[in-house]
Amino acid sequence: MSIITAQVSLYPLRQESIGPTIREAVRVFRRRGLNTRVGEMSTLVWGEEQAIFGALQEAFHQAAERGDTVMTVVLSNACPAPGHGSDPAPPGATK
Repeated sequence: MSIITAQVSLYPLRQESIGPTIREAVRVFRRRGLNTRVGEMSTLVWGEEQAIFGALQEAFHQAAERGDTVMTVVLSNACPAPGHGSDPAPPGATK
């Protein structure tokens, strides 16, 4: 089992409101059992590698159904997930 961390930013383009698209992406991550920490400009997601890649694809496809979108992702297997190693669990971390 390989645990990885992803920093994800989703940019819905030319949409009246970006909130629904972003909230749906976070729901996708959580439905797949991934841990999340939502920030102002990006969301940290950590968990099993296969689940991360599947969730990223699903979140992108759902966002694209609403209109044009850009997703940027930084992946790491070297940085500890929040709450693992020497990094204490952040207050906003949820599963």
